[in-house]
Amino acid sequence: MAGGKLTPRQKMINLMYLVFIAMLALNMSKEVLSAFGLMNEKFEASNKASIDNNKMLLATLEQKGSDNPGMFGEAKNSADKIAKISKDFYDFIETLKKDAVVGVEVDKDGKLPYEAMDKGPGIDEGWFRSDNYSPKGKEIVEKMNKYVADMKAAAGSNPKLAPVVKELELKFSTADVKDREGVTKKYLNYHFEHFPAIASLAKLTAWQNDVQKAESDSYNFLLGKAAVDASSMKNYTALVVLDKNAYFQGEKVTGKVVLGRYDENTKPTSFKGPGKIENGQAVINMTAGSIGEQKIAGEFSFLEDGKPVPLKFEGKYVVVPRPSGANISADKMNVVYRGLPNPLTISVAGVADSDVKASAAGLVSAGGKGKYNLSPQGGTEVTVNVNAKMSDGKNITDRKVFRIKNIPGPAGAIGGETGSTKGAKSRLQVSQVSAKLADFVYDVNFRVTGFTFKVPGQPAVVVAGDRVNAQCAAALARAGRGDVVTISDIKTKIEGSEAIPGKCSPVIYEIQ
Repeated sequence: MAGGKLTPRQKMINLMYLVFIAMLALNMSKEVLSAFGLMNEKFEASNKASIDNNKMLLATLEQKGSDNPGMFGEAKNSADKIAKISKDFYDFIETLKKDAVVGVEVDKDGKLPYEAMDKGPGIDEGWFRSDNYSPKGKEIVEKMNKYVADMKAAAGSNPKLAPVVKELELKFSTADVKDREGVTKKYLNYHFEHFPAIASLAKLTAWQNDVQKAESDSYNFLLGKAAVDASSMKNYTALVVLDKNAYFQGEKVTGKVVLGRYDENTKPTSFKGPGKIENGQAVINMTAGSIGEQKIAGEFSFLEDGKPVPLKFEGKYVVVPRPSGANISADKMNVVYRGLPNPLTISVAGVADSDVKASAAGLVSAGGKGKYNLSPQGGTEVTVNVNAKMSDGKNITDRKVFRIKNIPGPAGAIGGETGSTKGAKSRLQVSQVSAKLADFVYDVNFRVTGFTFKVPGQPAVVVAGDRVNAQCAAALARAGRGDVVTISDIKTKIEGSEAIPGKCSPVIYEIQ
């Protein structure tokens, strides 16, 4: 364009066009490099969330495997193997990412200069030797093949894990690849040689994402298979459920024989025993025998896969003479909580409720037959004394000791989520700080009266009430993505009670 019989002015114009086109190409390249950087950031964030999610799934499998080894033991063992294989390969990939950033310096904000990462000398010089792999390149291929082989071995003959293995074999295949021109290239040459450093970094982070996905899918499949196995009719236990466990001589014995759960859709094909089938249950109606322990036995039969599955059952009941002691039971177990009206049921077999008298410090009638509320105060134990008047005029007495415990401390919550949560700053500004007591035997409502709000690098703010104030909002405005806000020293009160709860645990909020 700048040659031939052109005037000096035309030559200058043509040269300016060339410079302009080069500048456009340069800007386009920078945009592409930035896009790879943003892609890498998204993969990094996704990997962090996946790691936390996989930890919870693995913890669930560990717990179920400990609670029920027969049902979940095999799934737990497979999960433990998969966890180690995944972590080893994930960590190995993390070491490879260092090759992608050789000679790259982060800026003052700790971010990589994506637009300057247009070359990959660390990978080109470290992984390749002419047209072949370097020792490092050979190690990478061996590690990839080993990861797939180990995952396949961990899956074993479990058909639920076959899709996971198949997906890994495709994603981590190290076979040679043909490019668009039909030239066959080695796997690493095709995917990494002469690529921009930021593109290689994003691809390695995507590998880590694939590892996390395979681990998550494996855990979910293992949990699902174990649950299916648990629902098999072969794993059910037939139960004898009587209306009560002890009977007077000559009294009618009433109750039911059921399968672990009451389900009218679970219908046996046949039943042998002292009763008849009604809605998946065997309804029993017979007369109690002589004093002492008696047995009830029989058999259910179900069809599974077209074959009969017999389930035998056996239960026991005791025929007793007239009662000689009181029956005292705590509706919420043998522990009562200070500051709460703990419900008790107090009765004596064969004695009318009007002839049963109960006494204890803080014990009052709740209005129903045999129903009481116990509100203990000081001390560590409380004794409930019972006196019953028999029909022949004689009195019997009994007593039971209950342990007194304080109400445990709740867990702090943001927007109803306890422990650790994440979201935008705008959500935190309008969210309510609350407190929850999970898995407690009573329904207890807490009211937050104050808390301490701490943003990294900013002074802690002490707040009265349960909402973020202006000082908190000012500190929050200086927080950036990834910063962790801590809400601690949460002050609470129990609604409707003067009881003092235990210390409330903090809640963590990560800015997104």
